[in-house]
Amino acid sequence: VQLQASGGGLVQAGGSLRLSCAASRSIFRINVMGWYRQAPGKQRELVAYITGSGSSNYADSVKGRFTISQDNAKKSVYLQMNSLKPEDTAVYYCNADLKTNWNTPARAYWGRGTQVTVSS
Repeated sequence: VQLQASGGGLVQAGGSLRLSCAASRSIFRINVMGWYRQAPGKQRELVAYITGSGSSNYADSVKGRFTISQDNAKKSVYLQMNSLKPEDTAVYYCNADLKTNWNTPARAYWGRGTQVTVSS
């Protein structure tokens, strides 16, 4: 399974971007999908996640500005990012914990990352 992320880019502070991530093939069950980010010189951190049942959680730094959503039929997760700040600049990675078949254990998969740059 590959996770294909898209939607990054350069935006001015206060602007918006929408990230998308889709699994490359059929999935038995998605447990959790989410987004992480890593800024230069910093550790990778969780931005937001959403469970297969639709529960979501956010890092404090993005609450009220970012919204995570999913389309289970399309095996996709989205991150709507509004009111972007320069400190949101990072490479954003899609992550999924999923089962490919009924008889295989769930495991984590990572996308390649998409750059988000917010200018001041």
